[in-house]
Amino acid sequence: MNKRLLIFFGIGVVAVAIAVLVILTGNKGAHLQLEGKILKVRTGSLGEGNSIAVMDFRVENPSDVPFIVRNVEITLEKPNGEMVDGVTVSKSDLKQMFQYNRFLGDQYNDGLGMKDAIAPHVTVDRMVAAHFEVSDRDLENAKSVHLSIQDMDGPLWETSHSVH
Repeated sequence: MNKRLLIFFGIGVVAVAIAVLVILTGNKGAHLQLEGKILKVRTGSLGEGNSIAVMDFRVENPSDVPFIVRNVEITLEKPNGEMVDGVTVSKSDLKQMFQYNRFLGDQYNDGLGMKDAIAPHVTVDRMVAAHFEVSDRDLENAKSVHLSIQDMDGPLWETSHSVH
């Protein structure tokens, strides 16, 4: 009787282990996240005490669900640690911004805006821009620029890049 109990117990443990493994691997792609980095930051002066930063970045969505953009925020970290919020340039205004501010160069990537989707298992290059109420010198001397992109359902992707 004791031998039979051990055999059934062993079979039960193996069955539970297989069930846990199936559950964990089955839900892996359901965890929405992005992976990526800022490739390049371009800056320029828009006038006295006003400047702009353009960020080209590459992002991958390794999950099984699309990442739908709810919000894009760009902040600047000054050398003294002070954070300055940027006013994000809308996706529809990027083309015009590059036409009137030739010192920024060309628009190499599509912009990223609200309700844009990053499809599952895809890597894309995108661009965002922000206006800051600081001088171009302050922007160029900043420690870093921070980019935050939030999904409609809440997940947040954040990354930073040195300006110089």
